[in-house]
Amino acid sequence: MSFVRNYLLAIQFFTRVPVTGRLAAWVGYSPQMLRASAAHFPGVGWLVGLLVAALSGALLLGLPAGGFAPLIVATLGTAFSILLTGAFHEDGLADVADGLGGSYQRERALEIMKDSRVGAFGAIAIVTALLVKVALVAQLASMGVAVLCCMVFLAHVVSRTWPLLIIRLLPHVGDVAGSKSKPLAEQITLGALLVALVWCGVAFAFVWLLQGAGLVWLQMPGGNVARALLGALLASALAFGWMLRMFSRRLQGFTGDCLGATQQVCELAFYLGFLLAWSNA
Repeated sequence: MSFVRNYLLAIQFFTRVPVTGRLAAWVGYSPQMLRASAAHFPGVGWLVGLLVAALSGALLLGLPAGGFAPLIVATLGTAFSILLTGAFHEDGLADVADGLGGSYQRERALEIMKDSRVGAFGAIAIVTALLVKVALVAQLASMGVAVLCCMVFLAHVVSRTWPLLIIRLLPHVGDVAGSKSKPLAEQITLGALLVALVWCGVAFAFVWLLQGAGLVWLQMPGGNVARALLGALLASALAFGWMLRMFSRRLQGFTGDCLGATQQVCELAFYLGFLLAWSNA
């Protein structure tokens, strides 16, 4: 039952999906529980990814084929994902862009990141990220419902796994006393990382089972599918490495905003890596 409680707490903390009333009272809260819920970040990606994939797939099937249908689906699917998460990760991306773009001095950058106002760098980062995401997802939508749904689902799971390594590898910096992410950042055990990797691995296994059952990827041999998925994972890993190096050099650690920014960048890289690998395959 503690597994279920920690998972529901992660959903409550990182999404707008209602966990309220008697359910919230049953789940409870403590800093220790919040710390344990970090293992379920990829599980939050399961929920968000499945919901966004379901809406996107239904829209793609319902709209007239061709034309602007992929663009409409990508735009509404992206908007739905933002609604589900309350722009939690996008806000982190904007704050990181403002901080690192606004000053090369570590302390000043951290100070800017704490400011709730969005500056020029943050606005540019958000607009660019949304444009790129809509374009990439529209390309996936043009390839069919199965490809779209599977890749949106996997991207949300994988991109929520990488931030856990940020927590593991870097110290938490910034306004420690006032940070909502501090209970998460104090530590993350190898056991929690293992649980997160299981969430991620099962997601890939789920998609691969669909492939084996002949339900998706009908136009490509299994080996080519594996290379395309590997390309997506590799691109996402490279994006994570870039973010890790940047936070280490510029901030000598991370804040909660850094985790949200990492999720966004790794999600975009996952889509791009898949499309490039698919084209080559």
